[in-house]
Amino acid sequence: MTSLPFVQVDAFADAPFTGNPAAVMPLGQWLAHDVLQAIAAENNLSETAFTVPTPDDPDADYALRWFTPAVEVKLCGHATLASGHVLMERDSVRFRTRHAGILTVSRTEQGYALSLPAWTMEPRPLPDLAAGLGGAPLESHWREGGYSLFLFPDAAAVRALSPDFARLRALGDIMLIATAAGEESDIVSRVFVPGGGVDEDPVTGSAHGLLTPFWANRLGRNRISAHQASARGGRIGCALEGDRVILTGACRTVIEGRFSL
Repeated sequence: MTSLPFVQVDAFADAPFTGNPAAVMPLGQWLAHDVLQAIAAENNLSETAFTVPTPDDPDADYALRWFTPAVEVKLCGHATLASGHVLMERDSVRFRTRHAGILTVSRTEQGYALSLPAWTMEPRPLPDLAAGLGGAPLESHWREGGYSLFLFPDAAAVRALSPDFARLRALGDIMLIATAAGEESDIVSRVFVPGGGVDEDPVTGSAHGLLTPFWANRLGRNRISAHQASARGGRIGCALEGDRVILTGACRTVIEGRFSL
């Protein structure tokens, strides 16, 4: 029997039972892809993060991969923040990823800061996705790799969405971001990835790597307060700094144990 360390962390969490739960599993070396996927399915959280030390890499402390219960993903913000919370020994920790380059998590007075690439989108009609999402979006935008964004007239319209998950699941592994100007925050959003095994994600760091440049351009400023209006909910500080997005938030460890194979 193999025993692996397991830590469950609520990321972007201001209080108990908020934010987005992620499993963080530090490894000594990589397990087979199908084993990693099976572990993530067993955990049944929106993301499980696996890390391996990289002592010979001058630019990173760990290699990092993320899995939903169904697929490996190219970028996950909240599980990266959670990994930094678990592994940080000094003031920052650097992760090498397969598709998003080097990601850094640093300590702040409020918790942690996560540096992500700033990803822009292009306007594009997305009628099939919009129909599955529901509501009446004013605009739709797309980024290659399976990222879509829908602008709604107000926060109430975003909160009222009741997507057809079966219809969206059939369209493939696509992230759908619904957003509007906020009420108690600058912006509000909800995020759905049914084709990737997550019907609604509680708080999504990677989505804010897209939302931050989108809204910075519209609002004419580079610092934005964000609220993801899922059932759990989460608040994220967002800043656009050149070609990077800096997300800030707190983490809470909720479970520590061992995973047996």
